[in-house]
Amino acid sequence: MGTAKDEVHSLLAKLPDNCTLEDIQYHLYVVEKIQRGIERAHTEGELTQQEVEKRLNRWITE
Repeated sequence: MGTAKDEVHSLLAKLPDNCTLEDIQYHLYVVEKIQRGIERAHTEGELTQQEVEKRLNRWITE
């Protein structure tokens, strides 16, 4: 991972020339959320598929 400026430059290079400012904001938002999720998984740990299904089943049956 490079600097924030490098990441934005890379993102802009991947977007079409006719994208809007709203498109850019959305993609920046998504990238930030993904990065935060990855960091959180590293610090707090991850859940297995079985753990997720167990938690969801508790919500569904309540």
